[in-house]
Amino acid sequence: MKTVYLDHAATTYVREEVLEAMLPYFAEKYGNPSSIHHVGRSSKAVMDDCRERVAQLLKVKPSEVIFTGGGSEADNLAIKGHAWAMKNKGNHIITSQIEHHAVLHTVQWLEKQGFTATYLPVDHYGQVSPDDLEDAITDKTILVTIMASNNECGTVEDISKLSAVCDKYGVTFHTDAVQSVGYYDLGLDNDPIDMLSFSAHKFYGPKGVGALFVRSGTRLEPLIHGGAQERSLRAGTENIAGMVGLARAMEIAYEEMPKAVPRLRGLRDRLIEGVLSDIPDTGLNGHPTERLPHNANLYFARIEGEGILLKLDMAGICASSGSACTSGSLEPSHVLAAMGIDTMLIHGSIRFSLGHRTTSEDIEYVLEQLPPIVENLREMSAL
Repeated sequence: MKTVYLDHAATTYVREEVLEAMLPYFAEKYGNPSSIHHVGRSSKAVMDDCRERVAQLLKVKPSEVIFTGGGSEADNLAIKGHAWAMKNKGNHIITSQIEHHAVLHTVQWLEKQGFTATYLPVDHYGQVSPDDLEDAITDKTILVTIMASNNECGTVEDISKLSAVCDKYGVTFHTDAVQSVGYYDLGLDNDPIDMLSFSAHKFYGPKGVGALFVRSGTRLEPLIHGGAQERSLRAGTENIAGMVGLARAMEIAYEEMPKAVPRLRGLRDRLIEGVLSDIPDTGLNGHPTERLPHNANLYFARIEGEGILLKLDMAGICASSGSACTSGSLEPSHVLAAMGIDTMLIHGSIRFSLGHRTTSEDIEYVLEQLPPIVENLREMSAL
């Protein structure tokens, strides 16, 4: 059966070049970077090289890159770590209503520890207003955390303006850029972004490794204690193979970005145009232009998204109804709900996320299979 994988926002495969770079560090070059002998020193040199390569791509200092176990850990370290470090100055945190649960659940947990939080609304496209952010800042605000681009609806936020508001008031700004790294050259050399999270498995690197950029002078307390690794911010023997994979995948993503992004955008637009023109009572969720180049989130009125996904899967097409981290939940998407989309349309929404291997033939196959699936489901639907 033909397989068309359109769920790259959930995860990507590990590219052959990345796997090849990683393999020696599982069995041949296995030293602990904290060991003083030559095998350990060799691993430390590799780790330092990976940090420098990532820092060069982000246009930051190597000492400002902290390797983590993934995007969720990076978010937790940024938010909890800074909240604990700054609790004597204030206890107010600002975020948005459409954040990934790695951010939302972390902020909600901190509220149980005595911190207060403001959850900024978004417009119908899913964008946060810089004016709303400025109005929400108080003399107790110690952190603002707003994602660079949304994992469900694909909308891209104006991080330059949002971070500038925080800089104006001397408030630390963190962004979850898990969906953005590999698709955008984020302005860490220009914009006053203090912390930024990302994860390797979103851009063809391995799962279980990510990183947090922490600008010099930004205060953090560690989540994990037990050693002095990662500037004493993350105890535990370092994942050298994972770091090698992240650095190599990130280099490839940045090298290919000038050609890959326009290609993906063209395929995405063809998919959106085809669905909207060929299937009645459908629509696009998220911003029409300010959106991730590989994301198409579409609603199909009068049917359930789960039914569409099952039928698509039977045809070999892999998509999703939203964040992979909430799969199995019967609750409507908190992202689409915050955007003011009708609950019935939320339940009928599907996210297609394209990738490196996606071809025009794949998109045409989806456009061939999808209309009869929707028609058949609508004929059977009580809605």
